[in-house]
Amino acid sequence: MTQALPKLLTFDEFSEWYPNDGKRYELHNGVIIEMPSPTGAHEKVVGFIARKLTVEFDRLNFPYTIPKTALVKTPTAESAYSPDVLLLNLDNLDNEPLFEKQSTVSLAASVPIVIEVVSTNWRDDYYNKFRDYEEMGIPEYWIADYAALGARKFIGNPKQPTIFVCELVDGEYQMTSFQGNTAISSPTFPQLNLTAQQIFNAAN
Repeated sequence: MTQALPKLLTFDEFSEWYPNDGKRYELHNGVIIEMPSPTGAHEKVVGFIARKLTVEFDRLNFPYTIPKTALVKTPTAESAYSPDVLLLNLDNLDNEPLFEKQSTVSLAASVPIVIEVVSTNWRDDYYNKFRDYEEMGIPEYWIADYAALGARKFIGNPKQPTIFVCELVDGEYQMTSFQGNTAISSPTFPQLNLTAQQIFNAAN
């Protein structure tokens, strides 16, 4: 007896289905994924990073904002992600076909930086989102692994809390790791005064 495969959703179907129930959902290759409720430490790290970046783009008078909820739609796969910190370029939102009605962006020019704070589903951040953000051409992607949840091949053995800044170079991400009191080097914000340890301390 053959078993019917579950129906994969298009992004449009996902948008129509999306309930107003206070939960966060993502679309991963046509499959709806309910995002786990974040821990308090996770939320503190997200808030700290967002505050530091906001201070910096405000100081530089860049036309950026960090939305409370927004989706990043991948151009080829039927996927849509809800990043922990999403930096939007306000000057490019007029070019976004979905933003006004659905708070969704699909163009790399709209996203100077996207940041995922690693939780138990760490493979999504290190593999799937890494691949899709790279393919989209988003110029800078941070993986903030404050709880050292990722694989040892990424964060060492024994595992160490690590921040990765992935910079798009010739269409591919070049990953640079930051641990301890090392100052984080951001291509978008070269004068950013922030260390990996400050981010880790925010979780406490």
